[in-house]
Parts: sequence; C-alpha cells; structure tokens
Amino acid sequence: MSGNLPGSAVVQEGVGQDLQDTFVRLEREIGLLLRRSRAISARLARELHPDLDGAAYGLLALLADAGPLRASDLVARLGLDKSTVSRQVSSLVALGMIDRQPDPVDGRAQVLTPSAEGAARLAGIREARRARWETDLSDWPADDLTTLADLLGRFNRLGEAREAQATGADEEPVATGR
Repeated sequence: MSGNLPGSAVVQEGVGQDLQDTFVRLEREIGLLLRRSRAISARLARELHPDLDGAAYGLLALLADAGPLRASDLVARLGLDKSTVSRQVSSLVALGMIDRQPDPVDGRAQVLTPSAEGAARLAGIREARRARWETDLSDWPADDLTTLADLLGRFNRLGEAREAQATGADEEPVATGR
C-alpha cells in the first residue's frame, strides 16, 4: 500500500493505513510530552535555584542516579552540546549543587557528584513530583500504571540503544529524571 499522508512520509509497503495513522498519532503525543517535559524541567531547575535553566535539572538528576561522572560522560548520556554541559556544570558548582573531585581512575580528570545540598533539594523535588503523579493518576487502575511504566521503559531503552549506536558509545545510557 502506498500513499501520502499530510506531513508524513510515504506509507511503507505492507504497513496499513490504520497503523500509519497510529504512528502519526504517536509522534504527536510524544512531541507534546517532550514539549511539556522541557517546560517542566525549566520549572524544576528554577525550584532547585532561581538562576538555573532547564538543562541543569536533568544534569543533576543524572548525577544523582549514575554519578560520579565526568563532564564528557554527561555530554554523551544527555546528548547535549559540550558547551551547554560545561555552562551547566559551572552554574551548579557555583551554586553549591554539585561537587568536583579528582577522578580515582585518572587523577588529571575530575568527576562530578551532587553535593549534600543538591542531593537534598533534588530529593525534595522528586518526592513532590511523585506525590503529584499519585494524585493525578489516582483513578487509574494499578495494571494500567504498571503497563505505562513498562512501555515507557521499553521505549526509552530503544531510544538509548539507538543513541548509543549512533554515537558509538561503549557505556549503557541511563534514564534520568524519575
């Protein structure tokens, strides 16, 4: 089956129109989720400290989940520009949210970890977010919540594998932002 959909690629042979429409809907929903996620990250970063921008929240969350990491690890795992990561690291260090320490493997390099204050602030924000999810989704059946979490996890692993393949990364990426 071949044909054009407005704003989409040609329908692939063997892929039915209903399935193609589902992929178009999926792309729209994921786009909306990503736009909302960026806005939420910006708000959460401001909750950490009024002088931070959105990228700082994800960076601190990754350090809390997977740290200690080098700045180059953050670049690879977050898929951000090196200058963006450098700027965020500098801001987070200056505000006392993360600490730099010598890398135990290579003393010439530095590893980054959340400071006690950064970890405490992040934990508070995460707890408030978890409570909000519980309230917002309180009328969802437990099986639906489990299915949603499982499917999102599966979807994220697919994206992480594709990103690792594209960048030639040796390390397994880590999801962030619980």
